[in-house]
Amino acid sequence: MWQKEYEAMDRAELKALQSKRLRETIERVYNNVAPYRAKMVEMGVKPEHIKSVDDLHLLPFTCKQDLRDNYPYGLFATPLSDVVRIHATSGTTGKQTVVGYTRDDLKVWGNVMARTFAAGGVTKDDIAHVSYGYGLFTGGLGAHGGAETIGCTTVPVSTGNTKRQIQILQDFGCTFICCTPSYALIMAETMAEMGVDPASLKLKVGFFGAEPWTESMRRDIENKLKIQTRDIYGLSEMIGPGVSFECGSHCGLHVNEDHFIPEIIDPDTGEVLPEGEQGELVFTCVTKQAMPLIRYRTRDITRLHYEKCTCGRTLVRMEKTVGRSDDMLIIRGVNVFPSQIETVLLSFAEVAPYYQIVVDRINNADKLEVQLELGENKYPDSVSELEALRGSIGRAIESAIGISVKVTIAEPKTLPRFEGKAKHVVDKRVLY
Repeated sequence: MWQKEYEAMDRAELKALQSKRLRETIERVYNNVAPYRAKMVEMGVKPEHIKSVDDLHLLPFTCKQDLRDNYPYGLFATPLSDVVRIHATSGTTGKQTVVGYTRDDLKVWGNVMARTFAAGGVTKDDIAHVSYGYGLFTGGLGAHGGAETIGCTTVPVSTGNTKRQIQILQDFGCTFICCTPSYALIMAETMAEMGVDPASLKLKVGFFGAEPWTESMRRDIENKLKIQTRDIYGLSEMIGPGVSFECGSHCGLHVNEDHFIPEIIDPDTGEVLPEGEQGELVFTCVTKQAMPLIRYRTRDITRLHYEKCTCGRTLVRMEKTVGRSDDMLIIRGVNVFPSQIETVLLSFAEVAPYYQIVVDRINNADKLEVQLELGENKYPDSVSELEALRGSIGRAIESAIGISVKVTIAEPKTLPRFEGKAKHVVDKRVLY
């Protein structure tokens, strides 16, 4: 562990620490962030009403629209002169969401990412290959900061030019890699084309996040790159990568809850759900200085487990997210998560990890098509066998999601590849 005194803290002591930090944060936010003060006044809540984490439910929610409505600096709790870095989302669905960091915020970020890497066996003697994008996206610099906090030799490769990346892995002797899981598979595919044996590299472990990935995809990455894998979770609005991380027990992701207090709510009513129930994940920052968000609705669907992990950590574990409440597709009145379809696809050994889900509306009826590729040397010998495989995949998807689907097997290497976050859903419907 990187910080055992926090990662394995007694639960009662942790709650006391969270409560103290929460009280301090609410006082500061109430006094320094006008939009939060207005929300709390409207709800009749004052800082003195918040005694412990048990009072979180009294506080207002924050959502992405709040960040857009107060763009760019309206939710900052410190003067801009104290902010030493700005990150922002891509803004593909509206204004960018901007987040700021003080020097102490960057130290916190470095430490939670150091916890992430240490849980994967990384020490100061390792060499980091960071293939997340640098710039406004938090992935690259977040991973970079964690590696430098541990004391690793850090190679800031960023994204793109995959053949060059593989050359660097060979020449620099990198021992762990950070990138999206879909890009890890692109690298494996490119290595095969270049005749590079992954076993000849010094890579031991990979830390993959920024997009959902299944256990089938994990096995595929481990088999093709000959490495161990660790899941990481984060979101720019909290801090970036490092909100939670996976240990060697592979039984969920430990939330760094001395910094980020999680709740699970009903996404429709906003009511806090009992322990162990599945619902929408909500976070409250209690150590961020520049922009501490209160009860931020992530829209990610998961559940929490509070029992002590076999690794010795007492930090709560979140299950892999099963989808997002705002990414959920409603097709013919049925709720469909893209991750459900991915899980089915990757359960077929013949299917490569490249696919697109295309939704359209024809003659006022929703149509769902799944386009996929088969792996190299995985194509059946006859048309009848190919049709049988296509039918099996279609029936398996229908069984999983409850509606019929058209399955199209595309030519090899014709579906999009993504060096950043993979975009698997294309919704062509005009919805009013």
